[in-house]
Amino acid sequence: MDPHEILLHPYVTEKSLNLMGGTPAQDSKDGNRIEFIVRRDATKPQIKEAFEKLFEVKVEKVYTYIRRDGKHALIKLRPEYSAEEIGMRIGVF
Repeated sequence: MDPHEILLHPYVTEKSLNLMGGTPAQDSKDGNRIEFIVRRDATKPQIKEAFEKLFEVKVEKVYTYIRRDGKHALIKLRPEYSAEEIGMRIGVF
């Protein structure tokens, strides 16, 4: 399946922007994450593969949850990659 079919669009809120950066005051487990709305039938391995292929980064873990507005994927990147940099590439900032 095409990565653009799995990752629909970024989900941008004040909280998701805070998770992207991870200030020094925050615990290290809270930062370096980016949130996307994904297809409802997409699995965690499919989301991970699509994100890695589309943005040429390595994903540490994918968390998902379903809300009324769709399925959300909270994607945690490995420490050597920056969620802020990905956010700037896709125009979140």
